[in-house]
Amino acid sequence: MVSMLLLLVTVLSGCSSDDKNTITFWTPLTGEDGAYMDQLVKEYNATEPEIKLKHVITSDMYTKLSTVINSGKGVPDLAIIHADRVPGFVKQDVLEPMTAMLAAQPEIKEENYLPQAWSTGTIDGTQYTVPLDIHSNVMYYNEDLLKKYNAESFLDDDVVTIDEMLSLQGKLDEGDFVVNDALLGWVILGQLQNVGGDVQKDGKPALNTPEMKAAFESVKKIADAGLMTPFGEDGYLMFQSGNVLFSTDGTWSSTAHATVEGLNFGVTNVYSSTADKFTNRSSSHLFAMLKNEARTDEKEQGIGKFLEFIRQNSIEWAKAGQTVASRQVIESPEYKDYMQSFFTSNEKEIESLYIYTYEHYPYVAEAVDKYAADIVRGNVELDATLQTMQKEVEDKIAQGSSGAQ
Repeated sequence: MVSMLLLLVTVLSGCSSDDKNTITFWTPLTGEDGAYMDQLVKEYNATEPEIKLKHVITSDMYTKLSTVINSGKGVPDLAIIHADRVPGFVKQDVLEPMTAMLAAQPEIKEENYLPQAWSTGTIDGTQYTVPLDIHSNVMYYNEDLLKKYNAESFLDDDVVTIDEMLSLQGKLDEGDFVVNDALLGWVILGQLQNVGGDVQKDGKPALNTPEMKAAFESVKKIADAGLMTPFGEDGYLMFQSGNVLFSTDGTWSSTAHATVEGLNFGVTNVYSSTADKFTNRSSSHLFAMLKNEARTDEKEQGIGKFLEFIRQNSIEWAKAGQTVASRQVIESPEYKDYMQSFFTSNEKEIESLYIYTYEHYPYVAEAVDKYAADIVRGNVELDATLQTMQKEVEDKIAQGSSGAQ
């Protein structure tokens, strides 16, 4: 029994020692991108820092963060969160400002990052996050099909319009389609910007609006013309199979498309109703420190050193198909070898990477994703469904305000 107690003490002492000398780093990177982050952490630890990092990939991370925050135990020293989580986390007072860390790392500053990636972490003049990337809804094209259907000119101005897509009606072989429905909710939210709309007005959700209706109607034209992949079919795989001209998936998908033998593809902006305005709905992975009394000043200094390493060395993250946020990386010659460099090739492209920062955006995005496919395919009535979406979001906000889960 005594030996068992001694063993337990030894184990606990070992864990305690490990905790003091290890920065625990949680991420929700459960896909292939988790392996790229593993590699970045490995490369940083190879520099022999005083405090090394331990990367913990955490499925259902936000639920687990809520649990450890409420208990005050097991809170990670560092985490990656999404841009749309920042306003809510700040309002809940669970994020530690980056103030002291930024003071110790003078090159981690706004001008060294893509502007919208940095500003998503700025609330009332305080910086709560440091950006890793911008990941966006983009549009891949099949080079062979564009040539087959004499549609290569669609790409001349880097904006494929809905009218250009509609011009192919009646011209496609059976089984071929102009565009799929990949990330359709993201497409709708990009179109919302194109028609001058927003997801909120005066701090309240704005789904049942003329602009949201116009965004859906513009995309619905494509489906009504029989040019969108069929409802219920996997349009993403249909693109990879060579039956779809355009696929509206994510920057991160370039790595998967590249593994498909015989698929000759490129990337451009998501289609728009007008060539004058285009939007690639985006988000951002951000480094954040949740409030944690157990995190020492030494660990915070170590986090700063890691984030400075990432600022200089995150070309590895480009391999995951992400638009790296560090200007030092995206302005390097090596970065131009990556397909997503198209979206930082000029200021107009950078501006197209639109990140929603409304506090209740996660509820809005959930509602749009839930109903988008049915609306676009005409399975439900548009006006009535917009009313339903508006009410669902309002109800969730009210439940959150009352403390309900």
